[in-house]
Amino acid sequence: MQEIRHESVAPTRAQWLRPGTGIDAHRHDDHQIAYAARGVLAVTTDVGTWVAPATRALWVPAGTVHAHHAHGALDLHLVGLPAADNPLGLDRPTVLAVGPLLRELILAYTRAPEDGSPERLRLRAVLLDQVAASPQQPVHLPAPADPRLARLCAILRDDPADGRTLAALGREVGASARTLSRLFTSDLGMTFPQWRTQLRLYRALVLLAEDVPVTAVAHRCGWSSASTFIDVFRRAFGHTPGAHRPG
Repeated sequence: MQEIRHESVAPTRAQWLRPGTGIDAHRHDDHQIAYAARGVLAVTTDVGTWVAPATRALWVPAGTVHAHHAHGALDLHLVGLPAADNPLGLDRPTVLAVGPLLRELILAYTRAPEDGSPERLRLRAVLLDQVAASPQQPVHLPAPADPRLARLCAILRDDPADGRTLAALGREVGASARTLSRLFTSDLGMTFPQWRTQLRLYRALVLLAEDVPVTAVAHRCGWSSASTFIDVFRRAFGHTPGAHRPG
């Protein structure tokens, strides 16, 4: 079994990660906010994957075993917070919306010296206030436990553009559409269409970070047209896919 690295204190720092690289599975006794000012960050735990472009941050609670992965050149900012500082009151990873003020607070906090000065303590207090006020966002791909559901999800992960119905996919994995529909709700907490949309949005973010043209992203992720993709993307993230192209 792979040994999980343990850190008593979650680091606060800014660092660059090359495309396709990451930070191996580890855990720490502090909470952590992970934010990518550029690129797309994926954080994976044993219950699923959370994904965050530059308009999102990831809340990783203390004790959570997790790994980071960079899609595109990643300007990663990590904010470590003592376990007693939990403005969200959450014990599971969560994606948070990042507005202009929270973005600048994270950048300033991770770039400033960790000197314990009154100015730094005030900066952290404002940062925590902004985190507490940040809406939670459902950019999450939960990991299935049932083997039939796991096979179905693997098929779609390999090809998000696969447009087969749940019944057709069920014939391949040996389960009825009714059974699979129930498993999606009970195991993953969402319907099949919701999970497939989350998967396609996740893959779209990855492809955009790799500088794939918007039209190609739309077709490779299963949307019938670029305009349909742009509409779904805008409703999910509040802006168009072009905002996520490397600059």
